[in-house]
Parts: sequence; structure tokens; C-alpha cells
Amino acid sequence: MNKELSPEQRESLLNVLKARFDKNMDRHKGIKWSDVATRLETNTEKLWSLDAMEETGGEPDVVGFDKSTGEYIFYDCATESPKGRRSICYDHHALESRKEHKPGHSAVGMAAEMGIDILTEAQYRELQQLGKFDLKTSSWVATPAAIRKLGGAVFCDRRYDTVFRYHNGAESYYAARGFRGLLRV
Repeated sequence: MNKELSPEQRESLLNVLKARFDKNMDRHKGIKWSDVATRLETNTEKLWSLDAMEETGGEPDVVGFDKSTGEYIFYDCATESPKGRRSICYDHHALESRKEHKPGHSAVGMAAEMGIDILTEAQYRELQQLGKFDLKTSSWVATPAAIRKLGGAVFCDRRYDTVFRYHNGAESYYAARGFRGLLRV
């Protein structure tokens, strides 16, 4: 798979990301777009991943900077779980375990193909400090190995102005459940 954008695609994506960055300055206080853009322009594979996040409805935006690695952190900031990543089970094993009515993909598999990570519960809760997300949908989050070993998976949403963590069988899937990702650039 070619993981490089054309010059036109790069320019279009950078324009979308800059507009979102400028519109949501409260998500990334103290970070300058010029610094982010410089970093993005030297990481073409990461741009491809950001484009995949955008194309599936994630609306990625900068939410932090890791001083120890020099990386900018992007999270999916769409109001609801990204439309292009819904109706999927948790991982490949769960997908294979379904005998009938299989979903089209899994969250873990899709994230790997996109070159991103699924938010952990802690990261999901950090995101919720930046706004109100998943008021009508829910998002799979990285599931602890002990829970996954027993056949479960974890997802979160926001209801009643509170972030909730739930469990389900990893093979389950719903039209209103997707996943949110993160990318470090």
C-alpha cells in the first residue's frame, strides 16, 4: 500500500488541519502551528495516517506536545465516534470468532492499517477534558490484556455529563460504536 500523499493531497490536508488548529486553540495552548507544520512536512508517512484519520471522519487535532520525545500528539476530535470506523468489533480474534453476521473490520486491525493507536481509557478521559465527545455514540478503547483474555473489551462514552466505562464481548459491534485514535508526530 502506498503510504504517501500527492502534493495536492498534502496541501489540502495541511489546510484542513491548520483551520481546525486555529478554530480550537484551547486544545493546544502554547503550541504554534508553524512548529507543527514543520514537523508534519518532514514525516510523510504520518501525514498519510492523519489523512486516513480525516477520511474516516476522525477530525484529528493537536492535543499536546511530548517534551521528552519532541512529538506532537493528535487525537480524533470529532464530536461523535468517527463515522468511517463504526460497526466494527474490537480485534481480529473477535472478528474471526464470529460465525455469522461478521462486521467488516475490527478496531485494532483498522488502527494498525491506519498507522495509529487506539486511545486508552486515560487518554479518552483526557480528550473529554477538551470538550464533550460521544454524547450519542461510544468508542472502543485499548482493553487491558486480562479483560481481553476472558473475551471482553472496553468502550467509553459520555452521558449525563459523565464519562462512563463499559464492557462488552469483544466480538460485539454496533452502528453507534467505533474507535478514536491517536498519532504521535
